[in-house]
Amino acid sequence: MLQKTIKNFTQNPKNDILSGLTVALALVPEAVAFAFVAGIDPLVGLYGAFMMGIITSLFGGRPGMISGATGAMAVVMVSLVSKGNEVGAALATPVENLGLQWLFITLLVVGGIQILAGVLKLGKFVRLIPHPVMMGFVNGLAIVIFKSQLGLFPEVAVEGISIWKNTGEWFSALFSNTDFWIMIGFVLLTMGIMFGLPKLTKKIPSALTAIVVVAAIVIFGKIDVSTVGSFIREGGGTGLQGGLPTFQDQIFTLFYTLKGNVWEILSYAGILAAIGLIESLMTLNLIDEMTETRGSGNRECVAQGSANILNGLFGGMGGCAMIGQSIINVNSGGRGRLSGATAAIALLCFILFGAPLIEQIPIAALVGVMFMVVIGTFAWSSFRILFKIPLSDAFVLIAVSAITVWMDLAIAVIAGVIMSALTFAWKSATMIRARKSIKEDGTKVYQIWGPLFFGSTQAFNTKFDVKGDPDVIEIDFIESKVGDHSGVEALRNIANKYMQAGKKVTLTHLSPDCKALLIKWDPEFDTIIQNNIDDPRYYVVTDMMDSEV
Repeated sequence: MLQKTIKNFTQNPKNDILSGLTVALALVPEAVAFAFVAGIDPLVGLYGAFMMGIITSLFGGRPGMISGATGAMAVVMVSLVSKGNEVGAALATPVENLGLQWLFITLLVVGGIQILAGVLKLGKFVRLIPHPVMMGFVNGLAIVIFKSQLGLFPEVAVEGISIWKNTGEWFSALFSNTDFWIMIGFVLLTMGIMFGLPKLTKKIPSALTAIVVVAAIVIFGKIDVSTVGSFIREGGGTGLQGGLPTFQDQIFTLFYTLKGNVWEILSYAGILAAIGLIESLMTLNLIDEMTETRGSGNRECVAQGSANILNGLFGGMGGCAMIGQSIINVNSGGRGRLSGATAAIALLCFILFGAPLIEQIPIAALVGVMFMVVIGTFAWSSFRILFKIPLSDAFVLIAVSAITVWMDLAIAVIAGVIMSALTFAWKSATMIRARKSIKEDGTKVYQIWGPLFFGSTQAFNTKFDVKGDPDVIEIDFIESKVGDHSGVEALRNIANKYMQAGKKVTLTHLSPDCKALLIKWDPEFDTIIQNNIDDPRYYVVTDMMDSEV
């Protein structure tokens, strides 16, 4: 047990520490950018990334997975903060930044919901997500990450000049935009180092090396480019420097300001909790595949919820798992809990002590790192298999990718699962068959083949000829499964029709559960079920649940 605990914490301390430092550098602009999206101070985003990172790295269900402030949750937070600020301004005694306090209150509820999901062991349901949905998810997320980085580039042309109406002027402005091309050059240099260095040596993380090299060129060459510090100031922040997170005791005194907005807060909390869990569990599943190991979805739910409650109490933005940073960590050699803990502690150290140095890191270097993440995240094999898989699966893959880009991750995954489930139900509904034969004694046998469930009950009913059949009927389920209550109800109805017609019907090879349900509906079924023949191969219902690591 002790050996397993140590192995989970770190297998290679050097790799974990170096990859954690790389991730911490990449977390800074992401947390700041998402804080701006949500309309809150950058330090709130940075504190959120620290608290999410330290709790989930130590107690989460997936060693090596990175959590922090995320864009998917920030998009929802912005309307919550805006609504809270409007309410605060309209009070008899106006309350400043009420939206931010509402966010902290909401995070307490979000955390409670996520912990409850873990306690109820709902994390395992992520394993029911079909592979086309998973591929669509990673493709869509790669596109979203790519698009988010484009906003960090300088404007390529003068405002008011259209590429369609003023094509010549637009290209002239583009080619004369020195800042744009300098950034392109540094982005390509970063990507080149990350691509080429592993071919020479894998002893040092290529991403960290690329960031250090590009930063050194900019600092010692005194090249005027956009940096982490300038990015924060241009967004309205004052800098990276801050103190330790402090307990937000005022959030408990501000509950009275909710008044008629309690249900609105609860609805925001439900949405944020769902987004956080889906993104975290999908990321966990992806990292499981990359590392060929298995994490615990339920444990991750509890850790995410605990971290969000801590954020609500200590003034952080909250968040969930981050697929981009998780991939950076894993690809840089970070496989243990030490890597995530290092990233979180390093991020806090940046805030407390290293702000002047970190603010000098060029945005171009971090953009280059994220572009390599995009290349590594996108499932390029989807182009190769798109015309080889069933049309319905191809449609789901493309639809999930598009919805992820257009709406958000949670909606895309839910839509993809629903589409896949409906497709499966439709296909399964057409598979039910009834082989008919006559025994020597004149008994007509219906040997049912295929699943009997809500989608196939109508087709099942059409297989029987109650009026034209002989007086003795046998319905054999050795090649069929009664999958749900609709299937049991259909079987009960057809048996009743035969009995009402004065004919003898016998049901064979039913599972014990199905037998019990039928007899519960009508004790008379005990006389038509052949109890000495059981189907040993399946059950309709089982109390056995797969345990998770």
